[in-house]
Amino acid sequence: MLVTAYQRKVLIVAILASFIAFLDGTVINVALPAISRELGGGLAGQQWVVDAYLITLTAVILLAGSLSDAYGRRRVIFWGLIGFGGASILCAISPTDEFLIVSRGLQGLAGALLVPSSLAIIISNFDGPKRAKAIGQWTAWTSTAFLAGPLLGGLLVDFASWRLVFAINVIPIAVTLWLLRGVRAEPPREVKPTIDYRGAVLGILGIGLPVFALIEQGRLGWSNPIVWGALVVGVLAFAAFIVNERYVKQPMLPLNLFAVRNFWVGNVATTLIYAALSLGGFLLTLFLQQVAGYSATEAGLASLPSTIISISLSTLFGTLAGKYGSRLFMAIGPLIGAVGYVMLSQVTPSANYLTEVFPGTVVFALGLTITVAPLTAAVLGAIDSERAGIASAVNNAVSRVAGLVATAAAALIVGDALTTEGFSRGAIVTAILLAMGGIVSAIGIQNRKKPAKV
Repeated sequence: MLVTAYQRKVLIVAILASFIAFLDGTVINVALPAISRELGGGLAGQQWVVDAYLITLTAVILLAGSLSDAYGRRRVIFWGLIGFGGASILCAISPTDEFLIVSRGLQGLAGALLVPSSLAIIISNFDGPKRAKAIGQWTAWTSTAFLAGPLLGGLLVDFASWRLVFAINVIPIAVTLWLLRGVRAEPPREVKPTIDYRGAVLGILGIGLPVFALIEQGRLGWSNPIVWGALVVGVLAFAAFIVNERYVKQPMLPLNLFAVRNFWVGNVATTLIYAALSLGGFLLTLFLQQVAGYSATEAGLASLPSTIISISLSTLFGTLAGKYGSRLFMAIGPLIGAVGYVMLSQVTPSANYLTEVFPGTVVFALGLTITVAPLTAAVLGAIDSERAGIASAVNNAVSRVAGLVATAAAALIVGDALTTEGFSRGAIVTAILLAMGGIVSAIGIQNRKKPAKV
């Protein structure tokens, strides 16, 4: 099961491309107070600095997956890197809050090109157990972006400037572009690719507007016509998108993907697990800073053990999933993660790190690490490599929308202000979501040997 030098280069490119997009989605949170002090904008401005990136990335990701399948992963990654680098520079030099928000939206558009193509290029160049191991390595390093983002952001903000949170992207982007030169472009498709533009527009509206409504309802409330109007139009657009995809000759999203058992079951599990990941991580970060009194850097350091566990063990569990199948790991991992959040639910207002935060965080991180690489391998391994771009895009869109819904529902769980009791309730809900993800996987996932032709 030796990996060739070329495959190793492909894997590094895929990891770096995804790492850049994932890191920028998490590193920003601890920089928001510093941005607000310099550029103004208040709470609404802070929300939109985060949300502009999430909305554009989530709305465009299905189109990006389709472009990846149609025109090649290398080309899409190249333009995604160029766009992300340019947008990052604009963010770093932003003179006003409004300028920064628009630049963040452009970052999200470019990030959407990077995420599905990076996984698809792995699927296209690796087979069998080597593919599962490669996905494990990809998971290890991209998961690190989620976990290490707050720490890196805290260090940059506390000891330098919030602008470096964006400017620092130029370095890994330049390295990735240099490595990308050695990646071969995919051979031309036998059938000339066509883009389902009507489906693309409907998909962007059908995903983007409900996401916008979910984000803005926390600020404006469901009774605001902007919120419910966006939700209604978005739902109608998504319904029209499904109808269009069913009847158009070359759909952007082939609906027969969902006839593949591991694909649809895996996406149900993704919904539950990533809703838990987003809800639990959001509440824990806020609790440590707002209730327990941790600094931004200290709150970031709290996730360091999780980062180490992910880097150390994701490749192992990806390899084991390739050898024994994903089902066992997708069932056990979320249940272990649930135990971690049950432990965290017992935290006191002082949140002593060594006795109250560290044990639960480590148990959760172990469960998550057992889960993620096998989950990705099960979902994408169920689909033939030609459709890997759109399959990855669907899975990423599902995970992000699940996270947004869970975060939007946080206030319903914890109340108007975060307290120790509210955090405990949120931690228990997180544990329940994880346990449900494990149960769904145990019942529904099958250990397949060959991907389905769709």
